[in-house]
Amino acid sequence: MRSSHPRSAAVAALVATALATGLLAGSAGAAEGDASAEPIRIHDIQGTTRISPLAGKQVTGVAGIVTGVRTYGSRGFWMQDPDADDNDATSEGVFVFTSSVPTVAVGDAVTVSGLVGEYIPGGVNSGNQSVTQISKPAVTVVSSGNALPEGAAITEYTVPAAYAPAGDPAAAGSINGLTLDPSRYALDFYESLEGMNVRIGTSRVVGATDPYAELWVTVKGWEHPAKRGGTIYGSYESQNTGRLQIQQLAPLAQQPFPVANVGDKLTGTTEGPLDFNQFGGYTLVARTLGTVAAGTLAPEKTKAQSEGELAVATYNVENLDPTDPQSKFDALAKAVVENLASPDILALEEIQDDNGAKNDGTVSAEQTLTKFTTAITAAGGPAYQWRTVNPEDKKDGGEPGGNIRQVFLFNPARVSFTERAPGDAVTATGVVKENGKAALTHSPGRIDPANPAWADSRKPLAGEFVFRGRTVFVIANHFGSKGGDEGLTSHHQPPVRKSEEKRLLQAQAVNGFVKEVLAADKHANVLVLGDINDFEFSATTDALADGGALYPAVKSLPKAERYSYVYQGNAQVLDQILTSPAIKKFTYDSVHINAEFADQNSDHDPQVLRFRP
Repeated sequence: MRSSHPRSAAVAALVATALATGLLAGSAGAAEGDASAEPIRIHDIQGTTRISPLAGKQVTGVAGIVTGVRTYGSRGFWMQDPDADDNDATSEGVFVFTSSVPTVAVGDAVTVSGLVGEYIPGGVNSGNQSVTQISKPAVTVVSSGNALPEGAAITEYTVPAAYAPAGDPAAAGSINGLTLDPSRYALDFYESLEGMNVRIGTSRVVGATDPYAELWVTVKGWEHPAKRGGTIYGSYESQNTGRLQIQQLAPLAQQPFPVANVGDKLTGTTEGPLDFNQFGGYTLVARTLGTVAAGTLAPEKTKAQSEGELAVATYNVENLDPTDPQSKFDALAKAVVENLASPDILALEEIQDDNGAKNDGTVSAEQTLTKFTTAITAAGGPAYQWRTVNPEDKKDGGEPGGNIRQVFLFNPARVSFTERAPGDAVTATGVVKENGKAALTHSPGRIDPANPAWADSRKPLAGEFVFRGRTVFVIANHFGSKGGDEGLTSHHQPPVRKSEEKRLLQAQAVNGFVKEVLAADKHANVLVLGDINDFEFSATTDALADGGALYPAVKSLPKAERYSYVYQGNAQVLDQILTSPAIKKFTYDSVHINAEFADQNSDHDPQVLRFRP
């Protein structure tokens, strides 16, 4: 049971004054002139479900202490009744939306009259839960300088292990109408604290500081730990309930937000209102922010391939184009040489055209690739050559005007590219049998570009390489993004993941092509790699591997090392390399150089596989 705090003298005076002046009205009885009706309290507004029982109704003279003031974005303030009821399911805090800069201060005792409503960050189609708030407020400051309600503790002991109840089938899977059970479910626990003053102690950073001045911590240091300090997202049933987003109330110009990497510690006490926002769900908006104690995390370096090993890598370079500063090209190039040990074949994703996001019909990426390969050579790397197929303008998704595509870089001193009739944006490469072996009809070529699975998405790029006399087929991919999927904190449980439908079709198309290659030569060396935009345990990956055609090589790593991306404090797999049955022995490395760090050259970590064809 949440502890009840004795009503302070200031609040008692506030209530007495409000009663005497008739401010504490607002119940149905009071609205009808029943002077004996109990006053409306914040926990009456919040109720025992996610939707206020008073939504759409006017309330008058709701009393509380201001615990936080937001002067930017969604302007307003949080207030809390320090005299809690005996129901753990009802929050004692609420957000008051003022639209303009609030005129109250932390510690003010106030009464608020206004309209109760449910605001959905991101809109009704986002799937996000709503925030109970009072809008169009009339605010009366009764006194100032009052003590704040003690912050409710969010710890490894208070947050339940189970994530969320199953959604109500009669409500399309929504949990909005279910009575909160904060002792059983983490989402219910956080919802029962919505708008309240909360606090955490020293916690491990599991999501680095981002450009929007926010980071992620976990209050459960033992929960699915990654080898380097993060928290592994290893299944749809394991949601890592200890994760919490941290922002701050003070404008950045007044109080710079701390820079933290994964594995650092946010030490001391961090305290402030618990908000819910569009980008991450439940968020502690810090009024008092702890101090970052830096760890020792450093970018990884993979070992160099031996003379007889072929090293193949994939790297999403995040919308690289010639308008990017030279420093980005130099940093990416240095990573290729020093962290990836100059792989023999490097599949790149998100190479943009020669003028980036300028939407003028340009599709060539010659300048982008010249600038990048020149930077690699300057960093001490090989003189890579490249092969690609330019997309049709505005047909492959990504940043408007950017025309992103996959590209093969290869070291001609180590590996050769088998030139066949090069394909174009709309011509599909096929598989034929030559001298008892599989061969492509177009190299480089695109796989089934007319398939609706690739509409407004990047088409796979296939190429034929030869290393020490052995043919290796490489298929570079950038599957559809997760954009439009509902977040883990959605009011639908489980969340709706609409984007999976497209990736499933894309995986089936690539799997079908690989099976054609294996039908021509069951011993063919085939590598499918790239930004798959899905987890190693997903239906997408299962479809890629269907029938034993491919093996997700990331599964050869211990679970604590399986990740290439960090999202909302979850270290997860998005980038993959899959191998055909002939590639029986290999070494695999997810090279962590970006995703865990505040200073990133890309938001993805590259992947490297070494084997002897």
